[in-house]
Amino acid sequence: MTAFSATLSDLLARHVPGQTLAQPFYTSPELYQHDLETIWYREWLFALPAAQLDKAGSYQRLQIGAYDVIVIRDAKGGIQAFHNTCRHRGSIICRASQGRVAKLTCPYHQWTYDLDGKLLWARDMSGDFDPSKHGLKTVHCREVAGLVYICLADTAPDFDAFAETVRPYLGVHDLSNAKVAQQTSIVENGNWKLVWENNRECYHCAGNHPDLCRTYPEDPSITGVSPDGTFPEKVENHFNRLEAAGAPSRFKMADSGQYRVARMPLLDGAESYTVSGKIAVQKRLGQVPFLDAGTLLLFHYPTTWNHFLTDHSITFRVLPISPTETQVTTWWLVNKDAVEGTDYDLANLVKVWTNTNDEDRRVVEENQQGINSPAYQPGPYSATHEDGVMQFVDWYLTRLRAAQAPTTLAAE
Repeated sequence: MTAFSATLSDLLARHVPGQTLAQPFYTSPELYQHDLETIWYREWLFALPAAQLDKAGSYQRLQIGAYDVIVIRDAKGGIQAFHNTCRHRGSIICRASQGRVAKLTCPYHQWTYDLDGKLLWARDMSGDFDPSKHGLKTVHCREVAGLVYICLADTAPDFDAFAETVRPYLGVHDLSNAKVAQQTSIVENGNWKLVWENNRECYHCAGNHPDLCRTYPEDPSITGVSPDGTFPEKVENHFNRLEAAGAPSRFKMADSGQYRVARMPLLDGAESYTVSGKIAVQKRLGQVPFLDAGTLLLFHYPTTWNHFLTDHSITFRVLPISPTETQVTTWWLVNKDAVEGTDYDLANLVKVWTNTNDEDRRVVEENQQGINSPAYQPGPYSATHEDGVMQFVDWYLTRLRAAQAPTTLAAE
């Protein structure tokens, strides 16, 4: 057993359920690298909404730890992912974070690849050079109902169970007919797990999110899940009403806890995430029949949470940058035929979550600063308000323990 494995085993053994994690989980470069290798390089990761890649050759570049990945729409309309590494001498191919190309051409020596990764042209190579053996290295890529996921592992874990679970919920939101109204990225100076812990509770909302609290309920009996898995009558009635109208809504969670989907009500009278509470887009996206249908909440660890509303949808992506830096990217999706200035006002559409993202950035950074102190020690979660945080921490620790088990057995 290595020194790091022994340290991690000790940290896992000393963790008290219902309490925050020990300081190294949020600060240690070694533990950050372990997170990358154990979770980020193995799991399915949300890459982007398919609407982001609206034409053949449209691409977006993702940096996940040491991996540089291109996600691109090919000439046949499909979406593929490749390592951003030329098969000649390894130079990056795409320099920009996103764009559109006719072919993928390496800027170093102009090796040129088709949009499906096939090598088309390599100047002045020997007569026995076989282009078919030098195509771009692929990354596992799947799409479900307008959301694109990738996996860096050699052998990807099952994706079908997740896709089959969420496809009926997402189907009524018609993301195939969406366009991106706005995309933003911010860097939060905090560990990726702090970003998730903050997302998984609204204990902090009243003191930090004035605009969001105009429409999103803080009541944990509405937004959370009781220990026995039941919901109050108001939420059950909400589920029943939407299900009867053809919009799957009832709470479902993976056995592993990695993903969850449910259509939850907003505050009474609220229709969308706006300061007024009214819909932001007149040409609606999807076929949900009621304006007050609430928000379809979908999370999938470790990369995404989402809000699918009756007029527009919002997707979020989390990517780790360092032990104490995390990138959060947000997309606002609207009907592809919606006209800015006529069907929606962009400032009104994005205001609530632009402000909420910045407010969350601040609280995550202040959380990280406090954890950096030698005085930090794990504290107790609120079982009433922070059950979602505990569920995330349990999922995370289960992943680490599963990865640690083979090492422990081998050492014994």
